[in-house]
Amino acid sequence: MKINNKSFILCLVIFISVLLIGCNGEAVDDAESYITQVEDIDIPDNVKLIGLGEATHGNIEFQKLKKDVFEVLIKNENVRVFVLEGDFGGGQQINQFILNGNGTAEEAVNTLDYSIYKTEQMVNLVQWMHDYNATASEEEKVYFYGNDMQRYDYSKKGVLEYYKAVNPDLFKNYDSKLEIVTNEKMRELTKEQLHDINETVENIILDLQSNKAAYVEQSSEESHVFALQNAQILKQRTQLFLNEGEYTQLRDQYLTDNLQWIIDYEAARGNEKVFINGHNGHIEKTSASLAGYKSMGNYLDERYGEEYFAIGSDFIKSKFQSKNGSGERKNFTVKNHNDLVDAFSEVESNTFFVDFENASESDELSDIISSEQKMANIGDDFRMWYKFLKMFYTIEMTPNEAYDGMIIVKEATPTSVKE
Repeated sequence: MKINNKSFILCLVIFISVLLIGCNGEAVDDAESYITQVEDIDIPDNVKLIGLGEATHGNIEFQKLKKDVFEVLIKNENVRVFVLEGDFGGGQQINQFILNGNGTAEEAVNTLDYSIYKTEQMVNLVQWMHDYNATASEEEKVYFYGNDMQRYDYSKKGVLEYYKAVNPDLFKNYDSKLEIVTNEKMRELTKEQLHDINETVENIILDLQSNKAAYVEQSSEESHVFALQNAQILKQRTQLFLNEGEYTQLRDQYLTDNLQWIIDYEAARGNEKVFINGHNGHIEKTSASLAGYKSMGNYLDERYGEEYFAIGSDFIKSKFQSKNGSGERKNFTVKNHNDLVDAFSEVESNTFFVDFENASESDELSDIISSEQKMANIGDDFRMWYKFLKMFYTIEMTPNEAYDGMIIVKEATPTSVKE
């Protein structure tokens, strides 16, 4: 049987990659003294924004960390605001549930329209926030937001419901013009339709701004502010479709702008500290992704400096759930060995936190966290052959430049999405 050059080269690359994947770093003898448990995470007093990154969207351990870390921040850092890399409009439905108990936790989670969040862990988080608020004082209540803009339905609903209350004639007009704007059909929209939608949304934004005083008199300052932000979300979603070549760049810019809106809004009512959770690639500060976009974390680092505290996550072995390229969900298993995770490979705990300021006191660990490492970075799309090429499931970055600390999960297990 003849083997052509391309096949030979591919086989050679895969073979070498398999060998490299199997190369382990060395455990550090005193590594245990440089870790803390998640419940003992200590954030510097000057920090106003805490980010938590996920190495994958498809592991139970990383999904549980949302609640575990937020609970610590509530108790120790007086954080009351939870922001998720999820739909802004859907996030407001979750917020209504945790404040007022409308519907069920599972129904609230489903409004995000992201299958990665249709898990037992996410439902438990939202139910826990609801139960916490049920006994908390007004000053201690927590609030939920999404800062993403990749959906239409609930932001559209928020805009139209506002117009129904303050300007019924414009409600009928905008309801008709936005009829085709739905999550289900949004990918079928033509360029012409998208331009028409963009014009309509710009008119809505202008009308809300121009008639603010009259509308607020009929409603409230808060409802007007959210109607305007929902309209901005509709515009962002439309712009992503109209500028698909700049999608990743624009999305992280919008994620940052929406997070800034949330931070400013909550600061005005006394909540000075905010927690943001998303994929590692959005939280890290150095825009290390080969996709070439400027990450939200990079923007945040520029805006907030030392007031932004970024926590990344990584694993040694992960069995995770992801789409397989055809939309079907499957479980995949990969191992990720780099000097950083392997330095802690003999730590007894499966999940623990490494503060890089503390780790820098060790000469050995200081060298590791200040040198480039191939760190886990898996989204919600994976193919079986990706596991043979490390570039498809890691990003090369310098840990102490990208993050202020790292949560390491030695062995991670898969979520189960409730489709």
